[in-house]
Amino acid sequence: MNVRVLLVDDHPVVRAGLRALLQDRDGIEVVGEAADAAAALALARNPSVAPDVVLCDLRLGPGGDGVDVAKALEGSGTKADRGAVAPPAVVILTTFDHDADIVRAVEAGAAGYLLKDAPPDEIVTAIVRAARGETVLTADLTARVVETMRERTRAPLSDRELDVLRLVAEGKSNREIARALFVSEATVKTHLNHAFGKLGVASRTAAVAAARRTGVLD
Repeated sequence: MNVRVLLVDDHPVVRAGLRALLQDRDGIEVVGEAADAAAALALARNPSVAPDVVLCDLRLGPGGDGVDVAKALEGSGTKADRGAVAPPAVVILTTFDHDADIVRAVEAGAAGYLLKDAPPDEIVTAIVRAARGETVLTADLTARVVETMRERTRAPLSDRELDVLRLVAEGKSNREIARALFVSEATVKTHLNHAFGKLGVASRTAAVAAARRTGVLD
């Protein structure tokens, strides 16, 4: 039986490229296309479409993104008429290589997360594996998800520590931060040291990177 795939991307040229990639592959059938989250959910829940895998872009514009699609489909019986209980597997295919986005997708129930520069055979293999109920993450992405979730279990940053890190991210010196927040430089250093300890880092640059990676700092 063919793996039935629904393509979801807000760029028609990307959908056309994915269809061209998949339509000649044995064992795969493209059963529909959608440009936004609402259309994707409508097609995924349509018994006449009944996809096994939803290959979905992360950013879809207003109305929801790929994570919203995965979350909405999680636990919904979209293929009951075909004797299946599970919803279609959602594989995120995106250009955004951000740890926070990867973790959001996994937490929402996505079966996989791939970058658009992945080799074509890797995309095809991911679709087939997702249809079998497997989780599709490279070893590198798996390690990053584990590390990001581990960092999230540490003590949360206080509002003031976040204020200081935001200004550090803007390139401000301790003196400039102290003036902006109406505190002493010693207080700024204290907030930074507390943030370093909570994030498990030893420098300003590493603190900003860790806060961004975990989604704490935009």
